[in-house]
Amino acid sequence: MNFAQLGLAEPLVRALEAKGYTTPTPIQQQSIPTLLQGRDLLGIAQTGTGKTAAFVLPSIQRMVEAPKQIHPTHCRMLVLAPTRELASQIADSARDYGKFSKMSVATVFGGTSINKNRQDMSRGVDILVATPGRLLDLIEQRFVSLAMLEILVLDEADQMLDLGFIHALRKIVRMLPKQRQTLFFSATMPNAIRELADQFLKDPATVKVAPVSTTAERVEQFATHVNQGEKQALLTIHLRNPEIERCLVFTRTKHGADRVVKLLGHAGIAANAIHGNKSQPQRERALGEFKSGKVKVLIATDIAARGIDVSGVSHVFNFELPNVPEQYVHRIGRTARAGASGVAISFVADDEKSYLRDIEKLTRVKPTMMPLPEGFTAEAAKIKANRPAGSDDDRRRDDSGRHRAPPKATHSARPTGQRADGAARPAGHSEGRGGDNRGARPAGAGRPGGQGRPGGQGRPGGNGPRRQGAGGGGGGDRRSPAAG
Repeated sequence: MNFAQLGLAEPLVRALEAKGYTTPTPIQQQSIPTLLQGRDLLGIAQTGTGKTAAFVLPSIQRMVEAPKQIHPTHCRMLVLAPTRELASQIADSARDYGKFSKMSVATVFGGTSINKNRQDMSRGVDILVATPGRLLDLIEQRFVSLAMLEILVLDEADQMLDLGFIHALRKIVRMLPKQRQTLFFSATMPNAIRELADQFLKDPATVKVAPVSTTAERVEQFATHVNQGEKQALLTIHLRNPEIERCLVFTRTKHGADRVVKLLGHAGIAANAIHGNKSQPQRERALGEFKSGKVKVLIATDIAARGIDVSGVSHVFNFELPNVPEQYVHRIGRTARAGASGVAISFVADDEKSYLRDIEKLTRVKPTMMPLPEGFTAEAAKIKANRPAGSDDDRRRDDSGRHRAPPKATHSARPTGQRADGAARPAGHSEGRGGDNRGARPAGAGRPGGQGRPGGQGRPGGNGPRRQGAGGGGGGDRRSPAAG
């Protein structure tokens, strides 16, 4: 079967041929005919299976077949994504697919100039790709209107829920016309996502191209038991393997990602980190060097990794296992893309064994146990000898010397405002703009050392409650730190 047989028009087929795409993937084969009919859809597919084309292609065709004049600040199609990287990737794909259909595309997310966002939306666009926080900022400032929206897409819906986006999503949906087409795409399908779909979708078609929460069949999965303080030695030995072309290393926290970069630097291995505390130019530079091959190791948090679609990633290393098992599915899906094979290796400390059991239960796959490699003991001893006093890299030990595991979390159990990287966030905040957290500091809750005024109006060295409103110019949202 080819794309023309799915019912796509010639300009779209020509755009696909220009990208070298001739055969639709399973999610595209099952979704495109249904979406061309205008039905709502709940799509469940592993990452890297072609979900973006599955919803962008039929949406472009429907808009072309029913042309409408776009009013200033309006859009016909809105795609909501959890992270800047994913939003940028979707927009790039939409431009490629719609280049012969004369589709206008704009992006709206934190870390970029809000004035540029206003300018991009001043004439209106066909397709708007956004993260919820920055979008709500522009809506509140009346620089974006959703009154003419025809198609709503939630991509990576499970990650949206992980990031505490539920309140922002409900607020956005209340602004939309009731007559619209709504599409949900997700790699996993916990009960909370199904409940959300029931609220937003009307008589949807359901498309599944793989059992829920299974991992990519082409990914070989391994695990090694290792002491927390010796993971650096294990990673260093693996990264010296010349067979590793390009690899991703996952940590649970932003601090952990930066720390691994520093540790690898001491071993003479160049690496970059990508997470929400990095500015947008820093994130783009790190991703660009990774894509070009200038740096073959990219350290990432789960949130920042969404949207990293880089061919040639041969290995994924779980330096720290995720405390949310669904994240494991997304992590290892960064390899084995576009028909290639891949390897996923997890480093399992004593306090992470329960996480491994949760992952095995969810994925129904038991990773092959891999022994510690030759030379590991010597490498670990060398690193320990060279480590400055007081810089024990096991930051999770308490005074008794016992490990403290980060709290476990699930889609159903994570408190409102809990970030997927394990960092707490005040209730009511959400993220997705790499700094798109919404909400303000509670009244009177100035930062330590501040001289807060009564009612929370103090300015403790500039660190009092932040005002509700977005910064202008080249900055992003000034109300919260960047997301993980």
